[in-house]
Amino acid sequence: MRADRLVAALLLMQSRGRVTAAELAEELEISVATARRDLEALSAAGIPVYPQAGRGGGWQLVGGARTDLSGLSAAEAQALFLLVGPAAAIAPEAKAALRKLVRALPDTFRADAEAAASAVVIDSSRWGERQKVRQGPVEVLQSAVVRRVRVRFTYKQSVRVVDPLGLVDKDEVWYLIAGTGSGRRTFRVDRMTDVEVTDSPADRPDDFDLSTAWDEVVEQVERRRGLVSAVVLAQARHVFVLRDQFGRHCEVLEELADGRVRLRLAASMPIMIAQVLAGWGALVEVEESDAVKAELVRLGSELVAQYG
Repeated sequence: MRADRLVAALLLMQSRGRVTAAELAEELEISVATARRDLEALSAAGIPVYPQAGRGGGWQLVGGARTDLSGLSAAEAQALFLLVGPAAAIAPEAKAALRKLVRALPDTFRADAEAAASAVVIDSSRWGERQKVRQGPVEVLQSAVVRRVRVRFTYKQSVRVVDPLGLVDKDEVWYLIAGTGSGRRTFRVDRMTDVEVTDSPADRPDDFDLSTAWDEVVEQVERRRGLVSAVVLAQARHVFVLRDQFGRHCEVLEELADGRVRLRLAASMPIMIAQVLAGWGALVEVEESDAVKAELVRLGSELVAQYG
């Protein structure tokens, strides 16, 4: 997990004072190119990391070696947590690393760093086809979430003033979850224009959890889309690929003695399940869902007719 590596790289520089990409690669068991990209990512995120060329050079933190994170400014701590925080929603290792970072920060920075870490959620499963869209002022909105101030923007030809609660990156499309006078709402960032951060403090419930809130949004959307499901048999070693294809809609129901597993797959239409499973051929067997079986038969007949 990259987030864990970034934390490890930062702590390694603090303990050694200076580290080369080759040394970092050896320590973390990654390639030199990957180590160099991680170091550049830390620098790009606003962490005071800079390279020093020449003999005896390498990468180091401004101010030299330190044994903890107390040398970071409030803005630098927020930048680090904004960089690493999203991965904590899907990686237990990253979450554990963030807890260690929080304990290392001085009390005056801790609250803002924790807010930054929970400002973004990553949801890699997609709705429909992948869309490449302009994401708009994500950084401005992240800052508003961390600072807990209201934002004003135009959305569907209407001016809104909301309490920003968190951002979600769903398959490269960003969403803002915010409090409004009518309750909690979700806005697509690429549809927001004229975004402006105000000086008015935002109202953020003490018990608000971004991951939980996003799960509720996804559940509502999927319920409206009317999911259909199929029960299939597949080899256990193939489950991770099916999970990548179906996201949260791939559920393991049972592990069988012959090395296979029984799964429930879901999508908005039978054809969407069939189109994915057709590529698996006989490696996946549909047990339940006559509608999905019928779509597979139709697809198979079309392929035979086309290619004979």
